[in-house]
Amino acid sequence: MEFGILICGSANGVAITANKHQKIRAALCWQNEIASLARLHNDANIICLPARFVTIDEAEEMVHTFLTTEFEGGRHQKRVEKI
Repeated sequence: MEFGILICGSANGVAITANKHQKIRAALCWQNEIASLARLHNDANIICLPARFVTIDEAEEMVHTFLTTEFEGGRHQKRVEKI
């Protein structure tokens, strides 16, 4: 699977724009747990980071979590297929 990282001030604009494209599931992440859940429950493939609201260390931690967390599937699979 391929992943992407998008960064802007609030990360809202890049997330909205990215999600207009097929097969993109971009998730705005501001805490490590959100990054984990974006992968676990939504099979997100793009992490969007709000540069104004997270430190470099927090961003690095979230990216690491995002890239190393596997999609859980199961009860989440049907929802992801509808996206």
